[in-house]
Amino acid sequence: MSSHNGGVSVSLLSGWLPWALRAGAAGAVVAAVWRADRRWWTRRAPVAAGVAALLAIVLAVVVDAALGQQEPLPAGLWFWFGMAMFALVVAVMPGRVWQRLVALGAVVLAVATVGSALNAFVGYYPTVGDAVGELTGQPVSGQVDADGLGSVSPETSTGRVVAVDIPDTYSHFAHRTEFVYLPPAWFRSGRKPRLPVIELIGAEFASPDNWIRAGGAVTTADAYARAHDGRAPIMVFADASGGFSVDTECVDGPHGNAETHLDADIPAYVDAHFHAAPGEWAVAGWSMGGTCAIDLAVEHPELYHRFLDISGDLGPNTGDRAETVARLFGGDASAWAAHDPLTVLGRDPHYVGVTGVFADGAREHRTTHAARRLAAACRRDGIDTVVVVRPGGHTWQFAEQEFAALLPALLPTPV
Repeated sequence: MSSHNGGVSVSLLSGWLPWALRAGAAGAVVAAVWRADRRWWTRRAPVAAGVAALLAIVLAVVVDAALGQQEPLPAGLWFWFGMAMFALVVAVMPGRVWQRLVALGAVVLAVATVGSALNAFVGYYPTVGDAVGELTGQPVSGQVDADGLGSVSPETSTGRVVAVDIPDTYSHFAHRTEFVYLPPAWFRSGRKPRLPVIELIGAEFASPDNWIRAGGAVTTADAYARAHDGRAPIMVFADASGGFSVDTECVDGPHGNAETHLDADIPAYVDAHFHAAPGEWAVAGWSMGGTCAIDLAVEHPELYHRFLDISGDLGPNTGDRAETVARLFGGDASAWAAHDPLTVLGRDPHYVGVTGVFADGAREHRTTHAARRLAAACRRDGIDTVVVVRPGGHTWQFAEQEFAALLPALLPTPV
């Protein structure tokens, strides 16, 4: 995966750094447990290893069941968790002070390796710069202040990203700072072109800039612009949750009016400030964002004429139906039905001029099944849809790949 941060481009997904972290953790564990004592190796070391293995196995089973992931978390992650537990047990066993300190250091390094394995699995931080940039709030690549838009050269070959604080006029939704990408053509001299808009939504655990740092959306749009005389869509990197661990599934409910923010606050602001093409909106997302994309499109076809659902679920959910109704809709079953795509489509509305694409990785059996059911229901109601299944899994790397491949499907022809 390419770097999208414009800063430190050392990969966190592959290459020397993850391997160095594993080697350091392994070396620290070996140093911590080494004893020239047969009794240690025959009695205490097996106990420590057994406790660590049991904890790792139990936690792996519990976590995979609780998360309901498309794919189980990688075995390597649990191996290093076991190493961390092994070192922790060693640290509390009798031994010299320096041995205990080394064991605690091994715990830290093994836990860091667990984090590295998890990050490599989902592709959340592609590079060191991406991680530092998001965690410290640094500007994304190509970001300028709103006051600096007028100083961008009309001859620029790359777009710019501007952070925006969109008023919550209609939703009163407490959202974070969002971002808008403006393509090179937007800065050309003379009358500004009317450009289509894509609203991009991330996963459940997300920040508005994820599609920039992890999903490579700006890189993709700039590449499209180079092939189309600087013209590309305006992109809005939306906040659908209001917090990193808040799961709204893009509906109005106990967690706030996320849906109204997406379909009312954002369009009103973008139309007023960025000269968007009337009636040329699309919505795209990955994971939870993919679920949001299909849901918003079937509920608001007057706004969203195209959608891209990457690895989304059958509908908004936070567990089984009863849990979803309680958590997302405050116990209102009719509100659930109004936001369940199959239920909405089953009422036989007739859509005109709405198209969509479902994209899933070959390892994502559950979401692929959901995509095919949704696509069939869409086609019955006049929505032209296709399902694309390519090699990949439930990762940001796959989301980046599919957005780049399917961007033209979100745009009017020609842009």
